[in-house]
Order: sequence, then structure tokens, then C-alpha cells
Amino acid sequence: MSFQDIFKKSFLEGYTGTLDMQDIVVALLITALIGMYIFVIYHFVAEKSFYSKSFNISLVAIAVITAAVILTIQNSIVVSLGMVGALSIVRFRTAVKEPLDLVFLFWCISVGIICGAGFWGIAVTLSAILTVIILFLQLLPNIKNPLLLVVTLSDPAVEENLLDTVEAYTRYHKIRSRSLTNGSLNEIIEVSFRHKGEETVLLQDLDEIDGLKTVSLLSHFGETFF
Repeated sequence: MSFQDIFKKSFLEGYTGTLDMQDIVVALLITALIGMYIFVIYHFVAEKSFYSKSFNISLVAIAVITAAVILTIQNSIVVSLGMVGALSIVRFRTAVKEPLDLVFLFWCISVGIICGAGFWGIAVTLSAILTVIILFLQLLPNIKNPLLLVVTLSDPAVEENLLDTVEAYTRYHKIRSRSLTNGSLNEIIEVSFRHKGEETVLLQDLDEIDGLKTVSLLSHFGETFF
């Protein structure tokens, strides 16, 4: 028997073993419990307008499935190579709406890998630390986001009057978009108000400008500023 055969045999025997069903059940149950804990945390911190229950349920399933895969491949090099080939053809095309969703995805995958490897204490510690970090940052007061003033002018000549009125009520304003369609001027102006309640007064004053067809004030979740 050559050295290559001896090395191959010892290498394969080192990865060949039988899985203890009790350890498998315990690992999957702990993973499921941590996954359900992540389910509750995600439900608490997710934006209500973007919350998806099906996505939240899939987080728990991903953690358990990942743990099962790790439990399977850690005892056999042959199975692990087969898993790599099988999983390499998987393509996920679902768009992630919120950056925070990526954090929860990696959290669940990491929990599945860690629990599948048998390091349950690390998974629990990771979950506890991440919970503190996420909840602490979530409870911090948000910097006031700017608003978007959308106006349509039937007479472009009144634009100067419009900007003077906007400047009188805001501490900051900047034109983000300007377009001319069939003689009508459409503008999107980013504004930030000095005091609460000035939004309504501004809309009332703008509505009295001759040549202004429509005016709308929208909120958005873009970049904030000081």
C-alpha cells in the first residue's frame, strides 16, 4: 500500500462517523429556540410598513436547516463535498427591502452553523449581545429627516415667489429635481423646518400663490442631516 493510499484512508476515516440522534435532536431544538427568539426580536424592531411575517418565519427555518446541514457534513468529507456542489447551484433572487434584514439573515445562518458545530453557548451569547446592540441603537432618538415638497407651477415665473415663501418657513431647503412639462414646472424641494407646525402654515401660504397648481409635502427615509 502506497503512502497516498494510506493518507487517503486515514483522511476519510477521520471524517467518517455516526451521528448520535440525541445530540442531533438537542442541537436542532436549541437552534429552533434561538430562531424563535430571533423571530420575536425581528417582529419588535422591524418597520411596520416593511414587516413580512413570511420572511420572519423563514429566518427560523434557515437557522434550523443550516444546523442540520452542519450536523451532516461535519462527520463525512464525502457528504460535505456533495453538499458544496449541491448548494453552489442555489441562487436567491428575492430582494432585501431593509439593510437590517441582512443582519437577521446572517444572524440566523450563524446560529445554525454554531449550533450545528455544537457550540451552543457561543450562539446564546451571540444572540444576547446582538439583542442588546440592536435594541439600544433602535431606541436612540432619530435625527429629524428632511421632508420633500412637491410642487407644480403652471407659470414658471412664480418660482422665485415660491422659493421666498419656502425660505421664510424653513431653516434649510434645496431643490432636488426640476422638470418642465407642457409649460408646467415640476419641482421637488428638500426642506427642514425650524419649529413644529410650520408645515401646515407653509402649505396654506403656498396654496395662495397664483400660478401654483398643486403642492404636496412628503416624508422619506433618506439621508439625515444636522
